[in-house]
Amino acid sequence: MAATTKEELLNEAAREYKGFHEALQGLNESQLTEVWLGTWSVKEIVAHIAGWHEELGPALERLARGERPIREGVSYDDVDAWNARFASARRGTPVTDVLLELDKTHEYFLRAAAGVPAERFQPGKTAWKIVDQNTAHHYREHADQIRAWRTSKSI
Repeated sequence: MAATTKEELLNEAAREYKGFHEALQGLNESQLTEVWLGTWSVKEIVAHIAGWHEELGPALERLARGERPIREGVSYDDVDAWNARFASARRGTPVTDVLLELDKTHEYFLRAAAGVPAERFQPGKTAWKIVDQNTAHHYREHADQIRAWRTSKSI
């Protein structure tokens, strides 16, 4: 069932984050950096998720203050370009640091979401979409891809 309240949405985010971590469990550095999803490895998947947390956490903070969430002149229509930008920004970062960054940015993002008034979390509304698309939905999508890759490689 789709989450309909702030509490349900944040609980679902926590559950799916745990599932994402479970999909990574036991992978060594060479497996984490092996390219298999287009031009990406698990490292780039993790890096781009962390990038979205960093990018949209401030949008949630603005919503909490009653401000317009997305800065003037910023568009997220070209998701692929943003994804590439976030992944390439961490290209030289060791994979262990990228994994730590994911945890930090996830915690930050959920704190920012927790600060948004509950009434702003209606399905289809901005706060709900920002949180759902960048947590539960995103974690589940990529955890499923990683599990399928692991199965195909018998890892």
